[in-house]
Amino acid sequence: MNFQIEWVLAAAILLVAYLVRGIAGFGSGLIAVPLLAMTFPVQIVVPVVVLFDYLGSASQGIRNRDKIAWREELALIPFTLAGVALGLTLLQSLASTTLRQALGAFVIVYAVYQILPLPVLKGSRLFAAPCGFLGGAIGTLFGTGGPFYVIYFGLRMLDKDVFRATFAANFLIDGAIRLAAFAFFGFFAGKVAWAILAGIPVVAAGLWLGGRVHSTMSAAAYTRIISILLLFSGAVLLIKS
Repeated sequence: MNFQIEWVLAAAILLVAYLVRGIAGFGSGLIAVPLLAMTFPVQIVVPVVVLFDYLGSASQGIRNRDKIAWREELALIPFTLAGVALGLTLLQSLASTTLRQALGAFVIVYAVYQILPLPVLKGSRLFAAPCGFLGGAIGTLFGTGGPFYVIYFGLRMLDKDVFRATFAANFLIDGAIRLAAFAFFGFFAGKVAWAILAGIPVVAAGLWLGGRVHSTMSAAAYTRIISILLLFSGAVLLIKS
């Protein structure tokens, strides 16, 4: 693919991904990572998207910090840290092709989960253990650990605004740890740093646009759009791998 076309497509993917995050408070990694991984190595895509997610979470978390459900967040942190350690180990040791295949399978499974007419469930804080661990591990490995935190906060029946603020705060905490680890192991060196600088205005534009339309898009419409996109991107990753 032509170099310029690659970067134009990357910018379009980031804009859409962070438009969705601005609307729903999550979902940017689910969109950006599999689509960008079709062209760029997973080991480059994941740290970059984690950094952009961190910046997005910082803006949302600071703005809505009075609505953060700290009791739910603190229950997740120890298990998230254990998951981050495992994810970082696997990210360094697995081949890029293997990571693309695993990512493709993961996003397809999650897309099917989204589409299924599952009942609304309520759960105790005991679910912080599996959800926190899987969120930390998958988030570090693929930059898409958000679904497990979404599941946990859904089980805890959080209000929409509280959910958005708590989810953002969660990424500020475990995101800082992942970013420090990525930086320590040299994931942000060379051209990656320039890609980050170029992408920041696109991400900011997406978040701003998403915030403008946050109240006008139904949850059902959002779920259908994301699920279709995930099925497509997951299938392409499996075929390409």
